[in-house]
Amino acid sequence: MQQELTAHAQVMVKVCPGTLAEGYTTYSPTCLRNLFNNKKVNHVLPYDAPQKSEAVAEQFMENRKRISISGVQEKLSMILEKNVLRLTKEGEHGTYILKPIPRDLKKVDQVPANEHLTMQIAKQVYGINTAENAIIFFKDGSPAYVTKRFDVRQDGSKLGKEDFASLAGKTKHNAGPDFKYEYSYEELGVLFQKYAPAWRIEIEKYFSLVLFNYAFSNGDAHLKNFSLIESRSGDYILSPAYDLVNTRIHVDDTDFALSKKLFADGFQSQTWKKTSHAAAADFIELGRRIGISETRSKILLQPFLEWQASVESLIARSFLNEAEKRGYLLHYKTKRNFLTA
Repeated sequence: MQQELTAHAQVMVKVCPGTLAEGYTTYSPTCLRNLFNNKKVNHVLPYDAPQKSEAVAEQFMENRKRISISGVQEKLSMILEKNVLRLTKEGEHGTYILKPIPRDLKKVDQVPANEHLTMQIAKQVYGINTAENAIIFFKDGSPAYVTKRFDVRQDGSKLGKEDFASLAGKTKHNAGPDFKYEYSYEELGVLFQKYAPAWRIEIEKYFSLVLFNYAFSNGDAHLKNFSLIESRSGDYILSPAYDLVNTRIHVDDTDFALSKKLFADGFQSQTWKKTSHAAAADFIELGRRIGISETRSKILLQPFLEWQASVESLIARSFLNEAEKRGYLLHYKTKRNFLTA
């Protein structure tokens, strides 16, 4: 088993598969520190891709039964043993989540690179607190997305965490199969005043995250993709962002995941009515309704209104193929035009 765990194939990269910094043939020191606790982890997993090996597929299916994280995309529980990431065994608590190429979407092979790029843009360009993450590869070179669990302490104990579907009191049983979509971002924002003691600070982080999801075409930012997490002092704050993906690359979805969009009463600015897309004025109104002054909303909006050259640079260095790099950049330009209309 140990021999199997240490056998890595060669997959050539020219940028850090974590930070996308140039000049690296594996994970950079910054990535190793933030994601792998300074351990020298290989960017190639000690596994064949599940579809290439029956024995590995069986291991993956067994692991899938144990992970408790909800969602459509396949998620696998992993643990760092010395310097090697491996699937958890029965009774072990994973500290990493692995998301291989999923099924039943357009351009499925681009999903890991898409999520990784979107998460890196959120962190590096807009200063959004995100779950630590990277691209990692199977032996045959096929990519997967790996992220570090932020709800597990170093001693293995779990931090308290509640997603906003729970906080809103919505379940499949009381609100139907679309329970996590039947809401507005205004209503979600109002819940901060009830559940986050330092809500005036946390609501601004939430506002920026809603803006980011719009600007980068994440049409699946539903109630379960926002959470409060226990802080060191024991109260609850907005969790690091997770599951950030440009969904327009894979599905023909709408601008907003939630059925009521931004507002509980269906409000739209004149620009939104004219173009069928939200503009800066709509987000300023959202800020007002959830307790953010117009002055602060404008400050938080400004980075999204400006052209960010570093977004273009990260797209160029990402693991997307050339066609999807062009598509991703076009989506960014289009949404920025809507915001500044």
